Amino acid sequence: MNKALTKTDYAFRGQKGVYHGKVRDVYNIDDKKLVMVATDRISAFDVILPEGIPYKGQVLNQIAAKFLDATTDICPNWKLATPDPMVTVGVMCKGFPVEMIVRGYLCGSAWRAYKSGVREICGVKLPEGMRENQKFPHPIVTPTTKAEIGEHDADISPEEIIARGLATEEEYKTLEKYTLALFERGTEIAAKRGLILVDTKYEFGMHDGVITLMDEIHTPDSSRYFYSEGYEEKFEAGEPQRQLSKEFVREWLMDNGFQGKEEQKIPEMTPEIVENISNRYIELYEHITGDKFNKEQHDDIEKRIEANVNAYLEKA
Repeated sequence: MNKALTKTDYAFRGQKGVYHGKVRDVYNIDDKKLVMVATDRISAFDVILPEGIPYKGQVLNQIAAKFLDATTDICPNWKLATPDPMVTVGVMCKGFPVEMIVRGYLCGSAWRAYKSGVREICGVKLPEGMRENQKFPHPIVTPTTKAEIGEHDADISPEEIIARGLATEEEYKTLEKYTLALFERGTEIAAKRGLILVDTKYEFGMHDGVITLMDEIHTPDSSRYFYSEGYEEKFEAGEPQRQLSKEFVREWLMDNGFQGKEEQKIPEMTPEIVENISNRYIELYEHITGDKFNKEQHDDIEKRIEANVNAYLEKA
């Protein structure tokens, strides 16, 4: 198995800076383009875990590229090229400091809040009598603020977004319109693969005065999928749904006493655990896209990426 790429430190042609995120390293090229490297780092509960997951970056980058290409008729997006299996190059945008989360079903953090008695999330009123994994009458948009590393995202209502100047009223309406349209497209594509797109998040920014979709979309890191087959039976029986998402990593952590709290210790990530997570990501890729995953084998991933990106930038 390839070793995991957990750290990058490049000096690309025209580079003006770099931002190291939770799992992506983003290089500023001449204040015009961004080179986004999807590393093999993995995070959960807003904590970067100590071991990287081989092929995870390739999985996420290639899924995102496929879905960005499949939604260009809905809204502009930032992607220009994928010069390496772990890299997307795109236009530079000034990001809105919110994440647009859309939910089709009551589960995850929304279910935990609902179970504790909460009946309104981000200004959206929720019906009484709902059960875990139940489909909403129509998808709901529940934005969050964008947190710094080590901090937690916070729910925010559209009214607060506008009042705090994070987006104008007109901009927010466009963000919500795009969010719901993208979710509808993602739902249609998932249905063809025997999947249900349960919830996901989108990030947007401004490029040349135009609202533009940024970052990854519809990947197992940013989205939750259920298998369509057996959904109704499991829901009626109150059983957990079969999922395609990063939730299995969170569940493994919780089973081992870790939920991101300061006093808690991250459980040991043995080679077997790492390989299992890697295999699950590859399974996710093949199921979501319908394509066979081709492992990009290379003795030196860092040098391969550097060569591929520089070759692209020289031609661009």
